[in-house]
Amino acid sequence: MSVDLKDAGVVITGAAQGIGAALATRFAAEGARLFLSDLDSSVNDVAASLGASAFVGDAAADVPELIAAARAELGEIDVFCANAGIAPMGSETAPEELWESAWNVNVMSHVRAARELLPAWLERGRGHFLATVSAAGLLTTLGSAPYSVTKHGALAFAEWLLATYKHRGLTVQALCPQGVRTRMYEQTGAGGQLLMGPSLIEPQQVADIVVEAFRGDQFLILPHPEVAQYYAHRATENDRWIAGMNKLQQKVENLG
Repeated sequence: MSVDLKDAGVVITGAAQGIGAALATRFAAEGARLFLSDLDSSVNDVAASLGASAFVGDAAADVPELIAAARAELGEIDVFCANAGIAPMGSETAPEELWESAWNVNVMSHVRAARELLPAWLERGRGHFLATVSAAGLLTTLGSAPYSVTKHGALAFAEWLLATYKHRGLTVQALCPQGVRTRMYEQTGAGGQLLMGPSLIEPQQVADIVVEAFRGDQFLILPHPEVAQYYAHRATENDRWIAGMNKLQQKVENLG
């Protein structure tokens, strides 16, 4: 089911910068009524610049409060963009609290939002859930086991939602960009630049692609078309895919 953003009530988490701020700017241009959220208080500045409202809070821990505040401002929520995410670097040896944070923000924030949103959406027979997953959810991310694992979880939950509730009017789309020029990308260091630098795009380009994708209802939104080829290769030639990723890992290690 396509989404008409004009006058739609839209919530965007992680909206202080990067993809979230770009989505807010682009949706505002389409006439959406926005409610923006971020742990970073600069989300207030983004909201003020767009004539929107804002909520400063944790996308994982403060979901009921966020949804209640958004409904008080917008009325019913038409589109929820679960965009907040964290990408802590680390391997299997990363501290437990780092794994827990990644799980809460990258997966459970989506689950908790769905709990709050679905009763009303299913009753009225429509609702749109956009999950910012990243290509990491389809492929993998060298250098960050917590990010890679939890983004796979975010994709799995989005897919489950759509498979379970599509016939009841729910639309779910998973946004899976590869390299995007954001603060998160900058924090990946030399390894991330080696892997993603050649295909880097701007957040505004991602937002334009999302608006275009909202005119249809395809599940995967792929700002980098080559990701579809990688995903197919991973599925059909898995051993070869893993061997290729290991070669990239060795290149990353050699940078050090």
